[in-house]
Amino acid sequence: MSQYAQELRATAQAMVAKGKGILAMDESNGTCNRRFQKLGIPATQEYRQAYRELILTTPGLSDYISGPILYDETIRQTTREGVPFLRVIADAGMIPGIKVDTGAQDLAGHPHEKVTEGLDGLRDRLAEYYQMGARFAKWRAVITINTDIPSQACIEANAHGLARYAALCQEGGLVPIVEPEVLIDGDHSLAQCWHVTDATLHEVFHQLHMQNVALDQMILKPSMVIPGLGCNQPASIEAVAEATISCLLKNVPASVAGVAFLSGGQSTSQAAEHLNAMNLIFGEQCPWPVTFSYARAIQQPALDHWGGEPSRVEAAQQRLRQRAQCNSAASRGEYSSEMEKTLAIA
Repeated sequence: MSQYAQELRATAQAMVAKGKGILAMDESNGTCNRRFQKLGIPATQEYRQAYRELILTTPGLSDYISGPILYDETIRQTTREGVPFLRVIADAGMIPGIKVDTGAQDLAGHPHEKVTEGLDGLRDRLAEYYQMGARFAKWRAVITINTDIPSQACIEANAHGLARYAALCQEGGLVPIVEPEVLIDGDHSLAQCWHVTDATLHEVFHQLHMQNVALDQMILKPSMVIPGLGCNQPASIEAVAEATISCLLKNVPASVAGVAFLSGGQSTSQAAEHLNAMNLIFGEQCPWPVTFSYARAIQQPALDHWGGEPSRVEAAQQRLRQRAQCNSAASRGEYSSEMEKTLAIA
């Protein structure tokens, strides 16, 4: 058992406190730059800093967000006035987290499949982040559905990496967010996604058990069971909610501290509607809190409006807070499309 067990348990519970979710703002510099370029925002460190300051200084954000996941550049940055972002987060009553994987690379011997890297030197990096003030971490693995994939080798390699990472986190005092993402890209059906998610989660929890990871001191960040973007058989909100929860109940032990979904390419309203249905219809069946850890599904309206213009910061922050508020309501089963209208911003 980790010397940090009590602290880890308390942190994990705070991360999924009722009505709160986790804000994923840990996109790499390359990903952030690509999003900027699409909107004509200069892809520079200065603009990345300004955008991240916009997010973290949004008034009232901590009413809906338990903590943000940061990138290595972000955790070292300050506001324009020189206040460290870590202090801004702590002063707002939020918990700082950090992405620690180094990205998905081609899996040798398995065309079109990926494995996430970053275990080398991870123990030392976690120690530095803990000293800086981070209290949770994130590692993302990606599983692609296609005609002959995913292979069992790909699922096992990624599950093993997630489990090794999670064990190192708990040894070093950080709550691990375990993120096995079954990608929405492709034309697979709801049923195909269910079977792949089932196999993935089964292997992930097998590997977590093998590595002695304490389940009450970790958060699972899964993808929803949803048809691929190219599928010609759309699924209803209720069907996605039912498929997702049934898959989780089959594979996720009751002792896991919480489930915080990724949005995975869904629209802002879809991500809220699916989460809301899970809590509204199946909430009483779930032994763990079911909430969100969204990136674009919270940030995109704010980024679109800001566009790099200092004069638009306040209005962009209103849009960010609105999305956080909608998803907070969804995590309690209290979201409705009417909220989008009543919270609409001119």
